[in-house]
Formats: sequence, structure tokens, C-alpha cells
Amino acid sequence: MVMAERFDYDLERQAFSWEQAAATLPRLPSGGLNIAHVALDAHVAAGHGDDVALICVDETGGTTRHTYADLSGATSRFAHLLRSLGVGPGDRVMSLLGRQVEQYVTALGTLKNRSVFSPLFSSFGPEPIRQRLSLGEAKVLVTTPSLYRRKVAAMRADLPHLEHVLLVGRPMEGTLDLTAELAAQPDTFEIPPTDPEDRALLHFTSGTTGTPKGAIHVHQAVLAHHVTGRYALDLHRGDIFWCTADPGWVTGTSYGIIAPLTHGVTLVTYAGEYDPRVWYGILAEQRVNVWYTAPTALRMLMRSGAALAQDYDLGALRHIASVGEALNPEVVVWGEEAYGLPIHDNWWQTETGAIMISNYRGAEVRPGSMGRPMPGIEAAVLVRGEDGRADRTDGKVTPAGVDEVGELALRAGWPSMFRGYLGEEERYRSCFADGFYLSGDLATVDADGYVWFVGRADDVIKSAGHLVGPFEVETALMEHPAVVEAGVIGKPDELAGEIVKAFVTLRSEWEPTEELRGELLAFGRKKLGGLAPKEIAFDQHLPHTRSGKVMRRLLKARELGLPEGDVSTLEGAES
Repeated sequence: MVMAERFDYDLERQAFSWEQAAATLPRLPSGGLNIAHVALDAHVAAGHGDDVALICVDETGGTTRHTYADLSGATSRFAHLLRSLGVGPGDRVMSLLGRQVEQYVTALGTLKNRSVFSPLFSSFGPEPIRQRLSLGEAKVLVTTPSLYRRKVAAMRADLPHLEHVLLVGRPMEGTLDLTAELAAQPDTFEIPPTDPEDRALLHFTSGTTGTPKGAIHVHQAVLAHHVTGRYALDLHRGDIFWCTADPGWVTGTSYGIIAPLTHGVTLVTYAGEYDPRVWYGILAEQRVNVWYTAPTALRMLMRSGAALAQDYDLGALRHIASVGEALNPEVVVWGEEAYGLPIHDNWWQTETGAIMISNYRGAEVRPGSMGRPMPGIEAAVLVRGEDGRADRTDGKVTPAGVDEVGELALRAGWPSMFRGYLGEEERYRSCFADGFYLSGDLATVDADGYVWFVGRADDVIKSAGHLVGPFEVETALMEHPAVVEAGVIGKPDELAGEIVKAFVTLRSEWEPTEELRGELLAFGRKKLGGLAPKEIAFDQHLPHTRSGKVMRRLLKARELGLPEGDVSTLEGAES
């Protein structure tokens, strides 16, 4: 067991102020605050240019290393290239790339130029890519020849705002060779004065139906990235840090690029697919200190067993955190068995821009809880109205009682709070009431301030007069030794309104038999009483988003034969 210094939560909250934290960030010589300066150039100016910023591990295990000075020079070249192409402040630059160094160069070089960076999933099919390029009015796209040929080229004429396509590799008609173009540019760039409220990032988040929403973030967000990197991830200069999130997702930007680099750490990125032995090999060979991954990945590792982890020297690990969806308590406890460390859950959204609620290294971890609010963040659980969301009668909201289910909300005004949905002002305003951002997630808070996830407001099941949180049912089923993962939905029923139906994934040594189905139904009744599932289906391939969330709405749509809606974020989707 790796012991940690005690984290005095109450003292940290009392002593913290955003103003004091902001004073520690390096400002631009020309004035203002720019994410790329904090993440790269300030380290070089302070004499840390030779420190390794990025280790890229390819599919074969080969590695390349890039120092802070390397990335500073490459991103300066990219900023000059954008300027030479007539791309200026506020113009959108999108990347359609995998886990490769050009992703980091594009992101930070765009920010140096005060343009807006927006990442896309490399696994997207043509239609979700077209939607986002169009909605975002992207002026520049950086991608590879293969991705361009398969997913973009045919729609180019339908994207009048897309003036330039930069390819990482051999150029094609109507595109530019990124490598050759960068080579012609200077490797120093003076970042112009940047207002902290200048737009910096555009992250698309898909809803249940309709078009994706483009959440806008500003350069001021770097303050929250930096602070939460310290509190939630325990990052320190010289650490080796691995965030497994796809770079096309908000976590891949906020915590796969920005937050760790502001702390002067070495990032590890892996270009291949999930494989437990490869992952453990990377953790061991790169001597990773802090590991940030998804509940789905951890549950898959659980399937492989704790013994496999013990075949590798993971002694450098001191902190493991999870992101993407609520973390089942069984996984937290299993972390102790497999790694000698608990898994630290935390909560945030695309709209919040950074971690808002967390379990902290050196503080008590309550398995199943998302933790407690970050220093500087005021969170509340609000009384619900008839629609299941926070009651906003007369524009006012009311805090719920201890352990009472309500909508999780945050007092507006933290640095990484999104500043709007692109082109959807009314939709943005509807997210706020009485000074709070309304998350759409249901939760409870206990007497000690720990927050417990219940489910999305639109996922909650209304059965025979009871409100059933899917996560509670999923967690109970996972206590059975046969179940490694579950997804729970409400299925229409004439008598009860809805019944609870569960889809379960079994561990490899178990067979999906009728006898086991009956056993699981009985197990659920014993654990949950009247809230237990009435039906159970076996499913070894539950649908997940690329961020690791079980797509309950997709399970429900398939069960009821309804339209599936936006599935562009579905893991492995190629539309």
C-alpha cells in the first residue's frame, strides 16, 4: 500500500480562493492569460525546456519523446502557419486525429494563435463529422490522408467554411502537407495579448435527440484545469501521467493535454487499442505515477483478474482516478486488491470544463460516492419538481435535505464554466436558475458532504409510484460474482407504468443460463426489494460511448424499437 499524506479537506476549502490561485499562473509578457503559454512556453522560459513533455507509444510498443522545448517550437510553427493562412482569433480549427504528437501541436498551436480548438473523434463516421464541421463553421481541419479520404473528401463541397485541410502525410488534391508547411515556419511565436474571456475551446456534446451542442470555453478555463489537476489528480512537476481518454473527447483535452502540462509533468499517450497486458506493460515500463482512466476500462481489467496486474511492477503508481460515469463501489474496492490503491471517482461534464467533485488522495474514499466538491466550487442538490428536474417555481430553487434525491447543481461562475452553446443562446440560458448551473444529473448528499450519483434525470425509472435510479440497480447487480457490468432501463408496463429491466455482462467463467437468470432476479430482490429488476437479459457487448458510459437510452430504444437518435459518440460507431 502506498501511503499518502492526510488531505485536510475542510482546511483546503477554507483557505482556497480563485484569486490567489490565479496569481500563481504565469501571465503573457504581452498581457493576459493564454492556455498554451501556461502549458508550454512558461516552462521553457523557466528553464524546463529539456524536460520530457510527451511520450508517444505506438501500436508496436515503440516510443518517441518530445520535450517542452520541442512542443513549444512545433506549436509556434503551427501558430505561424495559421496566421499565414489567414486564420485569426476566434476562427475554429478542428482536428480529426488519433493519439499522436500532431494532436498536441494542433491544439496548443491553435491556442497560441488565439483561434478556437475543437477536437473530433477519429472513429466518427462521415455524417457526425459533417455535422460538427458545419455547426462549428470550421475554417481549418487537421487530419490524416486515410481519414480525409474515407470520411471528409466526398463532403468537402458541402462545407463552404472549410478553407484549409492540413494532412499529416502525403497531401491530396485540395489539401496541404502539414509537415512541409510547418518546416517553412519560424519556431518562435509571440503570443498576442489574450483576454482570459477570449474563446479557446469548442467541445461538442451529443444529446438524446437532435443535433450536437457546441459548448464554448475560454482561456480562463486553464485556471480550473490547473487547480483540479493538483487537487483531484495529485499532479506534481516530474510526474509521469497517463490519461487514457480519447483525444476527441473533452477529457482528452482538459486532462490529456492542458491540466498535466500546466504542472510540468510527462504525458504518456498510447496509439493502440485496449489490451490488458499492453496497458499494464505501459504502466510498468513508463513508470506511471498517476493514471486517469474510465470505469469501463477498469471493469474490463476486473474481468482479467487481480492476479494479472500482479505480474507487472506497478510500484511507481501512487494515484488512480476514474472518469466518464459513476464508478461502482466494487471497482473501488477491487483497486485495493489489484493495485494496493483505491480508485478515486470524480464528477464533471463537458459544460463544467473541469472536475467539480472528487475523491482526494489522502482523504477518506467512500466507495460509490463521487466525493466532495472541489475547493472553490459550491455544489447543491436541489428539490425536484413534477418533471424530475429542479423545481424552479418563481425562478427560485430550494436545497434538498440530507440523503434526499434531487438535481445536482453548481453555483455559477467558476473559471471553466462553459460560456455558451454555439448559436443556441436560449438553450444555454435554460441551463441556469437562481444563480445555479443545473446539471441534469440526480444525486444525494450525505451528512458529511459526500455526493452520491443516482442517474440522469431523463434515465430515472418511474415504477409503481417509486423513482428508481438505474445506477443503484446496476451497482447492486454487480455485487453478484457473475456480473462485471450492467445497464438498466425502464420498460413500459400497463400496471406499474414502468418495470425495471437489466442487461448484464457476465465474467468470462460464467455461462448465460436460465438458472443464472433466475438466480440474478432473486439476488436483485434480496438486495433491492421492490426496486429490483423484473426482467434480466444477458448482453456481453453493452453499448458504450467513447468516454465509457453505458448508453442506457440506446438500450431502451433498441428494446422498444424506437429511433436510436444521435449515436455518433457510440464506441466503435462508423456512420
